[in-house]
Amino acid sequence: MQCRLEIRVGRKDVRRMLMGHKRPLWERPWVLVALMVGVLGLGLAVGVGVGRWSGKGKPAGAPVVMEQAPAPVFTPASPRDEPANDEADDSRPLIQPPPPRPDPGSSEALELGHASDVASMPPPPIPQAQPPARLPPAGAAVWLRNALPPAKTGGHPMIAIIIDDLGIDRKRSERVAALKGPLTLSYMTYADDLTRQTHDARAHGHELMVHVPMQPESSTFDPGPEVLEVGQSPEEIRRRLEWGLSRFDGYIGINNHMGSRFTSEASGMRVVMAELRRRGLAFVDSVTSEHSVGADVARQFGVPFATRHIFLDNALGVTYVRAQLDKVEAHARKYGFAVAIGHPHDGTIEALAGWVPGLQARGFVLVPVSTIIRMSPNG
Repeated sequence: MQCRLEIRVGRKDVRRMLMGHKRPLWERPWVLVALMVGVLGLGLAVGVGVGRWSGKGKPAGAPVVMEQAPAPVFTPASPRDEPANDEADDSRPLIQPPPPRPDPGSSEALELGHASDVASMPPPPIPQAQPPARLPPAGAAVWLRNALPPAKTGGHPMIAIIIDDLGIDRKRSERVAALKGPLTLSYMTYADDLTRQTHDARAHGHELMVHVPMQPESSTFDPGPEVLEVGQSPEEIRRRLEWGLSRFDGYIGINNHMGSRFTSEASGMRVVMAELRRRGLAFVDSVTSEHSVGADVARQFGVPFATRHIFLDNALGVTYVRAQLDKVEAHARKYGFAVAIGHPHDGTIEALAGWVPGLQARGFVLVPVSTIIRMSPNG
């Protein structure tokens, strides 16, 4: 009995020696370290193998180019995404045109929405791959001879107000001429008694321009007689332009009446700019089309020019015109100058009559458009 008991005790001791004090392999630190080293080594080997396989056919030492996802393309918001009221629109730059809309009141008609009440600034000149065509000799600067003396701005923002379509409605044209200026008044080529009307306007201290009819986009609009049209020969364009320029004198240049079609075609505009250069006259682009090439062609021909920034009376009524005049002031305050165009409507005349006298007190200077042309790189 005693001997068996000793044997059992011996077996337990042996079992305790062999198993009782052993940890499982996964709990031993050196085993975990060995497994981690093995996994890292295996990963490194796989990476080297894949790299060698993908690098076949490439020269040794060639840099590895990482492919990048294409940059997102910015798409301007459509007119439907624009704010519906003026208050929500205050944060946007004024040089961004709002959604085009028809003009129910102006005889320009804005070509059923081909232009907006706030126009974009002219783009910078595009470098030409080949030298431009030989330009005609430049004539004496008649526009400077007929321009009003430049105003002393004292560093204040400048505003030029152009009223065109003048001469047809004599009563309203006389009311415009009686406004405090200096304004820039542009008379229709086919109006009557232009010598007397323009002389009276100049006597009131205003600057003169010729409002030249040009072909609109829509055939439903009649721009008037002797209109400049796409497809006319250079001789015919010059003949019609010469007729318009012969109707009165003392003007600094021309701006376009309608013309969304004609001003979008460079061929006809080159004929116009060559004649203006020869005569020493300036050009103001009314921007009745967002596709107008007037500024670009004038720049190419060395013709002094300006572009319209804001239309005053796309809609009739004093309230609307006053709101547009607020935009004119904001544009001038931001960029140093603004060119606005209006027409001889009752609401426009009334709004200007109340706006002009307080302009200086608000920190602005009313100038003829020639002053802005003089002080810009385009002059």
